Amino acid sequence: MEPIRLQKVLAQAGVASRRAAEEMISQGRVRVNGLTITELGRRVDPESDDIRVDGNPVSVSHSKVYWLLHKPGGCVTTLRDPQGRRTVMDWIPETAERVFPVGRLDYDAEGLLVLTNDGFLAHRLQHPRFGVRKSYEVKVKGHPEPEVLRRLARGVRLEEGLTAPAEVRLLRRLADAAWLGIVLHQGWYRQIKRMCASVGHPVLKIRRVGYGPLRLGKLKPGEARRLSPSEVRELYEAARRGSSQREPS
Repeated sequence: MEPIRLQKVLAQAGVASRRAAEEMISQGRVRVNGLTITELGRRVDPESDDIRVDGNPVSVSHSKVYWLLHKPGGCVTTLRDPQGRRTVMDWIPETAERVFPVGRLDYDAEGLLVLTNDGFLAHRLQHPRFGVRKSYEVKVKGHPEPEVLRRLARGVRLEEGLTAPAEVRLLRRLADAAWLGIVLHQGWYRQIKRMCASVGHPVLKIRRVGYGPLRLGKLKPGEARRLSPSEVRELYEAARRGSSQREPS
């Protein structure tokens, strides 16, 4: 494909209007192949260049693809890994369209991960302003007291500041550990692990079981499936509603 202006690519991908895209570029929010671009005349090839806005991949493909993967532990949430470790792409069936993971799960974490080439939706699902809920089952060391659970729900102090209110409940106790249900509307780096460590209950295992209206269901680790058209519509609705969305039944 003949190279075209970067702001035009962003507009065609539905990220923003041409004028708003120019502002994003001037603000240093756009990266091409890992480099921050601030010049408005930059031309790119959307078929071969890796274009990202605020870290989110941008695709101008007219054929949108949406996958739900039960990410297993022991793999990284990237397209490729310089260290040669397995990536989430190893579990996505061959497809003519290039897809990107929406957000991240730690190397040792498992659970629900969305992959798509719909950069507009990916941006909305990850942006804090839309507050799309992410549900986790978390195994922690020890038995947190009720007041500790309330502290986690109210917010704890981390390096970035006070965490936003969360939903926290005890699922079950084990001999020397406990499973918690935690729902977040923000996504700081390794947030749940740092939250639990700050109250004296380090995380032993973490599994994401929900993302907006999506549920992990009966997918086993390493299994993937395409999202249905109705699920894609529900994801768009969740991003539109943001933090006002209800917990699905």
